Amino acid sequence: MQTPSPHRRFLDEVLPKIRQDERVAGVGLAGSLAGGNPDVYSDVDLVVAVDDEAFDAVLAERFALIGAWTELVAGFTGEHVGEPRLVITLVGPPLLHVDFKFVRVSDFAERGADPELLWDRDGRLAEALAACPPAPRDFDPQWVEDRYWIWVHYAATKLGRGELFEVIGFLGYVREVVLGPLAALRAGAVPRGLRHLEAVAPQEAVDLRATLCGHDRADAARAILACVDLYRRWTADAAVPIARRHRAEELAVRYLQDVVDQAPDPA
Repeated sequence: MQTPSPHRRFLDEVLPKIRQDERVAGVGLAGSLAGGNPDVYSDVDLVVAVDDEAFDAVLAERFALIGAWTELVAGFTGEHVGEPRLVITLVGPPLLHVDFKFVRVSDFAERGADPELLWDRDGRLAEALAACPPAPRDFDPQWVEDRYWIWVHYAATKLGRGELFEVIGFLGYVREVVLGPLAALRAGAVPRGLRHLEAVAPQEAVDLRATLCGHDRADAARAILACVDLYRRWTADAAVPIARRHRAEELAVRYLQDVVDQAPDPA
């Protein structure tokens, strides 16, 4: 594991303290530190495996425990990403972003990718990983196609109403959920939103610049049309087999073009 020095120092300090709690069966390291190319800006993603019978008690104490393990500056739970077991923190100084995910030992093997085991009290975690392969969440192009032209129509209505901040938000969402993953697939990389896109898909990243815009109606219209063009071109790739919603595409793009062609209301 090639770990930047601030992250290594943190792990060297926190792991002996976690090990003192007999309710904790082990700790895994996930994210870019475990399987990517980490740098000084990377988060630390820890998976703290707790004996099943002690899990509820540990979860109730999780902020106090983290504060005992390290210098807790701020933290909140991860309900916004559907993961209340997760505590997202800043620790330090020096400031470091650390995610602590508390899981039952019986749930430890439920994962999208293999963690690096930093410590395994009695071997149960290694056994669990060996018995159950990871189940990564795949990007589903059909799920996108079934929704994309409805989204395009929605963006057109916001453009027509002059809600340009809404359009800017839409463009960011489409880059994250649709175009970024498609760009990664084209480059033979794992689709992970926009993460590391400039490095893994440099040409596609250049193309994506056309979907950026300022708070200007003509600029926003151009950016939406660029989203349509990139989506059409990138899904035409043979590597992205989908059942096309041709009628929805035709009508949504026609509606968008009609809105684009409208003169804006005078200020």
